[in-house]
Amino acid sequence: MSRTTPRTRITDVAKLAGVSLSTVSRAMNDNPTVDPALVERVKAAAAELGYTANPLARSLVLGRTQTVAVVVPDLENPTYQAILRGLSRAASTDGYHVLIADSIEDLENERALAKTTRLRTDGIILCAPRMPEDELQALLPDLAPAVVINRAPQGDAPVVAADYGAGLREIIDHLTGLGHRHLVYLAGSQRSASHRARQDAIARVVAENADLRVDEIPTGVDFDSGAEAADRVLASGATGVLAFNDLVAMGLLSALRSRGVDVPGRISIAGFDDIPFAANATPPLTTASVPAAELGAHAWQAMHELLEGGTPVAVTTVVPELVVRGTTAAPTA
Repeated sequence: MSRTTPRTRITDVAKLAGVSLSTVSRAMNDNPTVDPALVERVKAAAAELGYTANPLARSLVLGRTQTVAVVVPDLENPTYQAILRGLSRAASTDGYHVLIADSIEDLENERALAKTTRLRTDGIILCAPRMPEDELQALLPDLAPAVVINRAPQGDAPVVAADYGAGLREIIDHLTGLGHRHLVYLAGSQRSASHRARQDAIARVVAENADLRVDEIPTGVDFDSGAEAADRVLASGATGVLAFNDLVAMGLLSALRSRGVDVPGRISIAGFDDIPFAANATPPLTTASVPAAELGAHAWQAMHELLEGGTPVAVTTVVPELVVRGTTAAPTA
């Protein structure tokens, strides 16, 4: 009577190679963070035992799903797409998958998604959540390990953020340097932390320049919101516009051009983010370039440190860079 030979397990490979289970997992996935000599030792042990990696079995042994959740407010926005691209590529290098959830700019949905996706994954990354600061700080301990993108420092949860205030300050300095003294800010989501950073930057600049006026017009965060603001922008009498993001700026630009308004002859427009379409607008859009893919990669680095028992950097900040194109010029009047 034949006997079934027991299947070689990852624990057997770890024992023979004299390493941890997680090291076997990373070595078998060709993780570049593992020393090449160690990878060779692990693979030699696996070959000797006839071991073939089984992703499901490995996850069960390690007590992990090898998956992290990422909650974003708007998956249609190219900026979040770029963040996810940088994050997922970095995670893939370390043998992890990314589960993406879109809250569709809905606060209740965002809160529910954060809780439910965390139950199915090893950790969660919250991308610019809209929930109030006190709610976020109360929720994060229950989500740990967690990383937050584009918010203020959050205690034990690492934060990766773009300095939106510094980026907007560069745009304002550019416009005032051209001679603009009356600007209008097309404000996006009122709950957004990056919106508050923009407001703070505007307040500081206005306090420093007695002859500068900046009006605020509430809008949304998409192309249609910018287009719908065109009449209010023209009625304001401003010579320059600070749009919440490139989508809003491009919507406004399209609406003004359809009305026969000369941009930048009559009014200058600046966006924010530098999405791929910005350089191809007519005229090309002046903006602040946010290294979104880099943000995503930094977020994964922080998450990976948490998952591996390391100590991630508490706050990682990237600074947007001003990109001057064809939608800004000196005022004609």
